Amino acid sequence: MARLFGTDGVRGVAGRDLTATLALDLALAAAQVLTGGRRANGRPRAVVGRDPRASGEFLEAAVVAGLASSGVDVVRLGVVPTPGVAYLTDAFEADFGVMLSASHNAAPDNGIKFFARGGQKLPDEVEDEIEARLGAGAEPVVGADVGRVSDASDGAERYVRHLLDSAPYRLDGLRVVVDCANGAATRVAPDTLRRAGAEVVTIGDRPDGLNINEGCGSTQLAALREAVREHGADAGVAHDGDADRCLAVAADGTVVDGDQILGILALELRETGQLADDTLVITVMSNLGLKLAMKEAGITVVETPVGDRYVLEEMKAGHYSLGGEQSGHVVLLDHASTGDGLLTSLHLLGVVNHRRQPLNELAKVMTKLPQVLVNVSDVDRGRVASSEELAEAVARAEDELGETGRVLLRPSGTEPKVRVMVEAATEPQARTVAERLAEVVRSTLGH
Repeated sequence: MARLFGTDGVRGVAGRDLTATLALDLALAAAQVLTGGRRANGRPRAVVGRDPRASGEFLEAAVVAGLASSGVDVVRLGVVPTPGVAYLTDAFEADFGVMLSASHNAAPDNGIKFFARGGQKLPDEVEDEIEARLGAGAEPVVGADVGRVSDASDGAERYVRHLLDSAPYRLDGLRVVVDCANGAATRVAPDTLRRAGAEVVTIGDRPDGLNINEGCGSTQLAALREAVREHGADAGVAHDGDADRCLAVAADGTVVDGDQILGILALELRETGQLADDTLVITVMSNLGLKLAMKEAGITVVETPVGDRYVLEEMKAGHYSLGGEQSGHVVLLDHASTGDGLLTSLHLLGVVNHRRQPLNELAKVMTKLPQVLVNVSDVDRGRVASSEELAEAVARAEDELGETGRVLLRPSGTEPKVRVMVEAATEPQARTVAERLAEVVRSTLGH
């Protein structure tokens, strides 16, 4: 049986895969695991937030019912970014937090993510324990032990104040376009940037429950690029549906991805003495150009598997302050327990304003090597590591690319696919090598 929890909580099509019954059962199980069933010193407390998806309404009701019926007091946060739930789990001294979102996915999908005390992501073994308890039942809770439900009228404001307190520089004089992805950041992102001093233009700011990430947000930057040019903005920032990501667009329309943002922030933090051990944590999917640029700048790079949870684990283990992914998940561990798109935008735009340099110039901190990704479907992803024929093909490709390129074969964590990523000095060379390796994957691992 496949593991219910993926790399970022439990996800699926709401109403089909992720039903009200499953949401209720997950809440019941989480209440047992994350509170230890204890009530000796009063009832446990949980905070619950969501993005604007229509399905979030019934899933929130199911989760709240499961928690309250287990004796957990519930504070509903309403529509708030995922990192806001993480922060407020700690700020409200809750035993755990719950976020209902499918991040950058389309509106029919939804997900349930749990945070431990302090707003920390759950380790795999804790998620496995929750999954193991599904349907196991629990001791009935009655009378005065039943959990109570309240709404946090000041939750979003407390989160915004936290963001503003973390900002290293003001944004006065900057004109910024923010794409809210018709998602969880729709209210708080423009408010935060304006209070930091920026003149703000908003797009993707009319959520109706069904249009989240639709033609907007961090995975579709065309609308942001057009708006930046139309309004003569100094820069634009884009979030995904739950606002734990941030990508950017410079005044000339240049896209600035997560690798470039990490490079800019790493140099700034190192210069101000805030880059712990002069080290940046990235994933194996980050562009080789970032590694080369950091090496030249004297900054150590530590690599992890793909996934912001692995970045976080490495950062905590090494007590590092900055890490993230090319996709725009950026973790500033001195200020947040998880990736935070709004926090990232404040720090990135702060550097732009403080340095008095256009974003596209700052992004030249690294030279991106051409990167080609080919997804090979309907193959046995479990045999990637054991195939000698595939290993030999990869070795030949790496010899051909030399020090100015690399190869990464990665089984998908959720689908019967193998991802073939090749970086090279030129795009044609990267594509030729990637397609050649993809054919070897099909012929070797095909069903």
